[in-house]
Amino acid sequence: MNGRRSNLQIIAEMLRLSLREAGKTRLMYNVNMSHSQLERYLAFLLERGFLEEVDNKARNGSVRYRTTSKGRELLREIERMMELLGLEDCDGDQKGA
Repeated sequence: MNGRRSNLQIIAEMLRLSLREAGKTRLMYNVNMSHSQLERYLAFLLERGFLEEVDNKARNGSVRYRTTSKGRELLREIERMMELLGLEDCDGDQKGA
C-alpha cells in the first residue's frame, strides 16, 4: 500500500489523542494536518457524536475535545478492522511504512 493514511487511520488517530482531551493545536500537529483539514474532520466527528467539546473557559478560554463512548466504540472497531487487514501493528504504526 502507499504511504498515505486513510481517512479511517486519521479518524482513529484523532479519537486516540482525544481520549484524554486534546486541543486543536495538539491534534493538528500530532495528526500532521492543516488547519482546514482539521476543521473538516472535527466537524465530521462532532456532528456524529464521536467527539464532544469540553469547555475550559474558566481555566484558559480554550476549547478541548474528548472522545465520547460512541467514539471509543468506533476506535475499537477501526483498530480491530486494521488489525484484521494487517495494516497496523499493535502500537498503531503502519506496517511497511
